[in-house]
Amino acid sequence: MVGGKIKKPKPPKTTPQHHQGGIPFHKSKGQHILKNPLLVDTIVQKSGIKGTDVILEIGPGTGNLTRKLLEAGKCVVAVEVDGRMVLELERRFQGSPYQSRLRVIQGDILKCELPYFDICVANIPYQISSPLIFKLLDHKPAFRCAVIMFQREFAMRLVAQPGDTLYCRLSVNTQLLSRVSHLLKVGKNNFRPPPKVDSSVVRIEPRNPLPIPVDKLKEWDGMLRICFSRKNKTLGSIFKQKKVLSLLEKNYKTLQSLAQGSTGSQGIDSSSFGEIFNDLKRKDDEDDEMEVEDDSDTESMVDAMDTGSGSLVDAVDTGSGFKDKVIGVLKRYDYEDKRSSKLTQNEFIHLLSVFNEAHIHFI
Repeated sequence: MVGGKIKKPKPPKTTPQHHQGGIPFHKSKGQHILKNPLLVDTIVQKSGIKGTDVILEIGPGTGNLTRKLLEAGKCVVAVEVDGRMVLELERRFQGSPYQSRLRVIQGDILKCELPYFDICVANIPYQISSPLIFKLLDHKPAFRCAVIMFQREFAMRLVAQPGDTLYCRLSVNTQLLSRVSHLLKVGKNNFRPPPKVDSSVVRIEPRNPLPIPVDKLKEWDGMLRICFSRKNKTLGSIFKQKKVLSLLEKNYKTLQSLAQGSTGSQGIDSSSFGEIFNDLKRKDDEDDEMEVEDDSDTESMVDAMDTGSGSLVDAVDTGSGFKDKVIGVLKRYDYEDKRSSKLTQNEFIHLLSVFNEAHIHFI
């Protein structure tokens, strides 16, 4: 009692429950259902669906987008991990003309085998964005395109160009494998429950053929991991690091010994890169510094090179001769003072090519 008045206890705070059809949504699982019918119509329209298309939908939820996809295409294969949503989806279309054209698969899209499809249209849980993109792009036979809702910042990384703040290894790898374009921005109030951030719809079209041979993709990514470990540092300073030189020299010595053991049958052939690059134009980039967040996974990869009792730094005695060889390649082709944050895809292709010509590999 204060001043003769009795203070009433405040009721405990409760988290508001968001429902549709009696089903509570779990934000922890990335369940944000599109509630704006005009937005759903716009997404379907921009997808360019044909009447003969088999459509893959990931995370259909209660079926707001699914219904429009069924109206536009031949059939829909919907992959949903939440059993409650699967039951709701089947109940919604039971007895309707669409029932026979809807196939629902319960499972984790990252773990299950993808069915055949012509086009993917999806409002996905944002936490699976990166692994899902590369799983889709690795799928055979190749699909025509994917139109997917992403968290806005992630979407901007996908479409970022050299010199943009968000330009990163994800940008370069995705754009190597596909043509990526931003379709529309989506405010958070178009969802139930609303997420904390805005979203964007992106169109992804697999490239065929790829700009580099398929057997070069692993080495390509290995080089990008090193280049983007400190993307605003010059390539000269990155490749002078003892940890990086140790890794490259170990690869160099291993491949040299393999070449001596099997004449004329080296496992890595760089000749096709020269042909590819002859048709590409190179651009001069400005050397303006930018404050950009580094890729933490790439930094960890580089830092891991010298951890543990059997580290590469201990195993390989990097001599000045090999260091001169690496830096010599960068100097010869004017890459020493350039930064990964400003390099175009064509320049990265050329960089890998000239490294390979010098028998320097990233595997």
